[in-house]
Amino acid sequence: MSADSPLAGALQDAPEPPGVSIVIPAYNEESVIRQCLIAAIYQSVPADEIIVVDNMSTDRTARIVRQMQQEYPESPIILLRQDVAQGLIPTRNHGLNSATGDVVGRIDADSVLEPDWVEQVQKAFTDDSVAAATGPVVYYDMPMRRFGLKADDKMRQLMLRLAKHQYHFLFGSNMALRRTAWETIRDETCLDEKDEMHEDIDLSLHLFEHDLKVQYVPQMVSGMSARRLEDSPRDYRYYVQRFDRTYKAHNVKKMALKAPMVVFFSVYFPAKLLRAIHTANSAQGVRRGGL
Repeated sequence: MSADSPLAGALQDAPEPPGVSIVIPAYNEESVIRQCLIAAIYQSVPADEIIVVDNMSTDRTARIVRQMQQEYPESPIILLRQDVAQGLIPTRNHGLNSATGDVVGRIDADSVLEPDWVEQVQKAFTDDSVAAATGPVVYYDMPMRRFGLKADDKMRQLMLRLAKHQYHFLFGSNMALRRTAWETIRDETCLDEKDEMHEDIDLSLHLFEHDLKVQYVPQMVSGMSARRLEDSPRDYRYYVQRFDRTYKAHNVKKMALKAPMVVFFSVYFPAKLLRAIHTANSAQGVRRGGL
């Protein structure tokens, strides 16, 4: 192919894909951090950096990350420590502020990214109007995973319609934002010292206040644990009511936005039962395999 051919010219004119950093806040996550990092490493397009921010863990979280740095020396795993304050938000902020990629992905320590996640994030951000993006999740420790993924996708699409596409909410287990967008809102985001709000919804509302576009991307898929279902009914109710407290902090009064609360409340007991059956069956399968 000559340098003067139309195809060569098109390739030269194609925009450079944005570099992607992945930030993982972690506190006492020794049981899940390894699988999270392995999924982040084995991507069809590698991330520029994979940043684990350890928030004063008292277990083996940091040690496991250091072991993986030695096992995968070619992978850009970075271990940071945030020991100024206990909490997700200051830990998240430290990671986002430290990231150098054009786009900063933010996932949880129990997230397991699909192998093309970084690639899908890059595709989403080739649109210069997109300031942040989020996608659906598949619950890897629940039965009927693919059905669960479709249900999660449908629920998030429903939330968009109910909000009349005015509010597009990020999901903390599976989100990314342009570094320039984070720099715009980082001094305004709520610190939530009392731990009463949804920090991802708070980010979304601050982006909305600056007219920064959040895009829902169905192809941007992450796995996550359904371990929230292990909470007591009282603790689970407090978790779900974080939606309402976050809306009130931003003086958002759209009644349709309470729909996720209704959905989360309604699925708690049947989902908890399904998870218990699945866990018992899995344990039984492991015991049989060991005989």
